[in-house]
Amino acid sequence: MTDAFSRYHPLVNFLYFALVLGFSMTLMHPVCLLVSLVCALLYAVHLKGRRAVRFTVFVCLPTLLLAAVVNPAFNHAGMTILAYLPNGNPFTLESVLYGLAAGILLCAVLLWFTCFNEVITSDKFVYLFGRILPSLSLVLSMTLRFIPRFKAQMDTVSQAQRGIGQGVSSDGVLGRLRKAVTVFSVTVTWALENAIETADSMKSRGYGLKGRTAFSVYRMEERDKAMLLWLGFCGLYLICGSLSGGLRWWYFPILQGSGTEVFSVSFYLVYSALCMTPLMIDRKEEAAWHLSVSKI
Repeated sequence: MTDAFSRYHPLVNFLYFALVLGFSMTLMHPVCLLVSLVCALLYAVHLKGRRAVRFTVFVCLPTLLLAAVVNPAFNHAGMTILAYLPNGNPFTLESVLYGLAAGILLCAVLLWFTCFNEVITSDKFVYLFGRILPSLSLVLSMTLRFIPRFKAQMDTVSQAQRGIGQGVSSDGVLGRLRKAVTVFSVTVTWALENAIETADSMKSRGYGLKGRTAFSVYRMEERDKAMLLWLGFCGLYLICGSLSGGLRWWYFPILQGSGTEVFSVSFYLVYSALCMTPLMIDRKEEAAWHLSVSKI
């Protein structure tokens, strides 16, 4: 991975995602929702390329549409009535927009979590929480990498089955189903054995014992301290803005909230800068690299 932000200290990475995820799940202002979704999508594409696009099309977009359709069917609050449903309940503009907002929120959070999974690797997670919560940090780190490893192992088993003429697509429907179950069963067995081996390995190394020391390649540098100050400033500024009403927005009973006031615009800009921080860091280092190469 060529992401520059992922090379920062794990505390910086974790604080960033804690802030963007926290604000993405609590700020329902339309501007904040759109900023979070666009920045999460851009960062996911930067980290994962086409995989992020496929995830957005096949997972995030259906989730957004589902929330937008389901909410008006059950939520009839709002004063702007567009039509009446067959059962007589009103179909309101506020419920439609709230459903869209909820869908955008879910999509943004899903995309941020995919970015989190790429940047916060298992060794970073153990480094951050290994001494505080050793057992929990080990379980969470194993959980974070379980799905990609499980999928990779399933692909390996499936390829081995095809290599001996037992591929999933070699028989009819029942035959394919039976062989798919075999592949899944073998992969589950591997996952259980791998979990036991990992637990025994960590126990034999004294993981979680009092006074145990651990080697770490992470060191807090000046750039990390500067980034912590920046993230702290953004977090405090946005919290103050939320508490003071600069990011307020209501969907019911009628759409209303902060708009284009200078006070509110400043919070939009800070939130945009916070969400775009990894991409700005990457562009800055890329520009510095091209400048150094041009001087050779």
